[in-house]
Amino acid sequence: PGAYQLKVIGDNSDTFVATILATVREELKLLYEPRHQLKRTPQGRHVSITLDLTVKNAAQVAALYSKLQARDDVRYLM
Repeated sequence: PGAYQLKVIGDNSDTFVATILATVREELKLLYEPRHQLKRTPQGRHVSITLDLTVKNAAQVAALYSKLQARDDVRYLM
């Protein structure tokens, strides 16, 4: 297990942040909302979510990336 930081950038919609957090919670089987920070672009079109996570292994990270990349509203993952 170890600490892992993930940044997800996507469309600034009413549901984007909530659905990303729900996806992370589901994939990592968390009982709580993960620590995160939000930053919106000056124009307000996009939002960045920086998540501080604890993961069990690399396969868990790969599965999370795969699930997030499949979303149409995600523009960038790092």
